[in-house]
Amino acid sequence: MELTEVERERLAKLERLRAAGIDPYPPRAQFLRERIMAAEAVRRARGELPANPQPIAVMGRIISKRLMGKACFAHVEDVSGRIQFFARVSEDSLSLESFERFADLDLGDFIEARGHPMLTKTGEPSLRVIAWNLLAKSLSPLPFAKEERLPDGSVRRHSAFSDPELRYRQRYADLAVNPEVRQIFILRARVIKAIRDFLDNEGFLEVETPILQPIYGGAAARPFITHHNQLHQDLYLRISFELYLKRLIVGNLERVYEIGRDFRNEGVSYKHNPEFTMLEFYAAYWDMYDVMDLTERLIQYVARTVLPPEAEGKTHFRGHTIEWLRPFKRIKLRDAILERTGVDYRAFPTAHALADEVVRRGLLPREAVQGKPWGKIVDLLIGDYVERTLIEPTFLYEYPRDISPFAKNVPGDPTHVERFEGFIGGAELCNAFTELNDPLEQRARFLAETENAEEGEANPVDEDYIRALMYGMPNTGGFGMGIDRLVMMLAGKDTIREVLLFPHLRQEQ
Repeated sequence: MELTEVERERLAKLERLRAAGIDPYPPRAQFLRERIMAAEAVRRARGELPANPQPIAVMGRIISKRLMGKACFAHVEDVSGRIQFFARVSEDSLSLESFERFADLDLGDFIEARGHPMLTKTGEPSLRVIAWNLLAKSLSPLPFAKEERLPDGSVRRHSAFSDPELRYRQRYADLAVNPEVRQIFILRARVIKAIRDFLDNEGFLEVETPILQPIYGGAAARPFITHHNQLHQDLYLRISFELYLKRLIVGNLERVYEIGRDFRNEGVSYKHNPEFTMLEFYAAYWDMYDVMDLTERLIQYVARTVLPPEAEGKTHFRGHTIEWLRPFKRIKLRDAILERTGVDYRAFPTAHALADEVVRRGLLPREAVQGKPWGKIVDLLIGDYVERTLIEPTFLYEYPRDISPFAKNVPGDPTHVERFEGFIGGAELCNAFTELNDPLEQRARFLAETENAEEGEANPVDEDYIRALMYGMPNTGGFGMGIDRLVMMLAGKDTIREVLLFPHLRQEQ
């Protein structure tokens, strides 16, 4: 291992500590039972909580330090915030030896300290240290941000660690030095908790379905393939929970949901990662419209729960202001495409006729629609002309049947199904159906999709799922939503990598 000069200096300090009988990585903290969070210690120092003569303890990482004679000031940060440690040589504080070791600490070191909350002469909340211990020695210096205090009292941070590629590769350092990044993942955790709380209160049961599957399905995506050595069997990482969750509806579990990881062996973009977190739920005796109503209430509940009061239910995403608490718009897909393109696609009932029309109008190039199924051409129109215009929360509904193999037909219309997609900020967020529960029609659709779909986009025929439907499944409403997308929108982040702790990256050379 090649070390920098600073790392060699810190390694020498570590060796001196060990020579003095001090463990730089002790197995346990000594003041854990007295510990409070930094944010609470700040409130105690300001007198916002009842006075208590007993000492308190704070633990965290040193993020700044300055030495002033026989006094040393260090800011220490934990997940709740930061507080200043004030150490000095005195009878009621630290011995000279303890003070000198404290003054020799480095930025990035983890320490614990016991002491009394106080305000300095400048009014800064602090902890007057009477005892302390090193918890972990930092050998590599972290790229801490420089802070500039402005005339109005606010603080401007100049991050020394802002390159996105480095931040994603070294998320541990990113989290350590950029508090705003930590807040994104605290928000993410709160979003998932809010979803769980809402669905639990609606009578849904959280379940777990297999990640390794003998047959993948439930979405149009390429899977990752692995091999089970003992069973001599190829398996797939799941691309969806759908077919397993609907098996549970067959088994009389009337309302089920799962939050977990899906894996798709496809491209990476600002809104795609090979592994991602999904929510899917299914409710017996519901249809698409019941799911639509619940989805609006769910998303608004999450927004009310996780957004601060001063946000007033609004966030900024990709240059747009999103008002989460307004009623969601509901627009038929046919009307949305007609408004944006001038084409009533239902007036062109074959793929050939629709392709000719969109090419004639200059909406899509011939090579983009050549050989595509009718519904796929409609889907291209959605992506190119409709999706980016749907800024406020909006449901588009009634989709072509040939791009919706698991959805039930619109009554009296063999070409369209009861399906909706939700859009916010010009991006797709969720997808839902009145689920197809006719086993014979489902098998026929599997076969038709296998024959007509482009390479890698067909759902393979799942005979066990058909067998489950043969036992009978009631009319069911189903729903899927990308958790990562929702967090992007609520956090106002333009790329999925900002809301994944460890996004997939090319191999580092």
